[in-house]
Amino acid sequence: MSVQRLVIATRKSPLALWQANHIRRRLEALHPGLAVELLPLSTRGDELIDQRLDQAGGKGLFVKELETAMTEGRAQLAVHSMKDVPAELPAGFVLAAVTAREDPRDAFLSNKYSSLAQMPAGAVVGTSSLRRAAQVLERHAHLEVRLLRGNVETRIAKLDRGEYDAIVLACAGLERLGLAARIGARLQIDESLPAAGQGALGIECRAADGALLALLAPLADAETATCVQAERAVSRALGGSCALPLAAFATRELGKLRLRALVASADGRRILRAERSGNDAEQVGAAVAAELRAAGADALLRP
Repeated sequence: MSVQRLVIATRKSPLALWQANHIRRRLEALHPGLAVELLPLSTRGDELIDQRLDQAGGKGLFVKELETAMTEGRAQLAVHSMKDVPAELPAGFVLAAVTAREDPRDAFLSNKYSSLAQMPAGAVVGTSSLRRAAQVLERHAHLEVRLLRGNVETRIAKLDRGEYDAIVLACAGLERLGLAARIGARLQIDESLPAAGQGALGIECRAADGALLALLAPLADAETATCVQAERAVSRALGGSCALPLAAFATRELGKLRLRALVASADGRRILRAERSGNDAEQVGAAVAAELRAAGADALLRP
């Protein structure tokens, strides 16, 4: 392989750095003699710590600076949590690999309660996700859901200071940071359907870099990639962004893809669900999106 040095563009948060270093170690193990460095960058999404992402510009706020670094040649690839990657990539960029998915579920953390069901009326749950908020309120309308931004450690610190009675985060991020012991309960898939791509890492690079694409290919997990493709197809068909409480989760069962998805009103009072099985990720995703639209999703999609 002619590539001898690579630079990974990454956000500066501890979780993003862990993810980039994880990919760096895997690449160096796969390709002896390859030197991989990190280029930590501050993104707009990281800087807007007190604003809802859907009101500030959506998921692209976390990746734009990384893509600029690749365009300018300061980095050759970027590592993302797949749930943070917009449904449409800019022209000239491609997802070179999606890694094997870790626990895709959401995690309940609290210093007072063992579950959402145990929390009394008016208790405060923190989350940055409209998807999580809608599903919490659907089952537990007596709770108060408040915005919670910042990196994982910052969010846990706010919980520990008593600013929230409980918070909901992704299991995978907590596990990657060695914080699994803080998980009070893992919310089941039917209780809190995950975001498209949750638990998987994606490696983005320029589509024209054939040598790099070949070098990154061994990192891909085919089953996860297919499932995430189906999930992202739903999001793309519905114009999914942080402005939409949208969940999509696919598994492979009995040789076929099983895709479940939902669209919700932000208050959780109306949730539409759809499910399809099939062999082609794009077709299954499109069918689920069509089913949601037929059920009235367009009314929820309008701002």
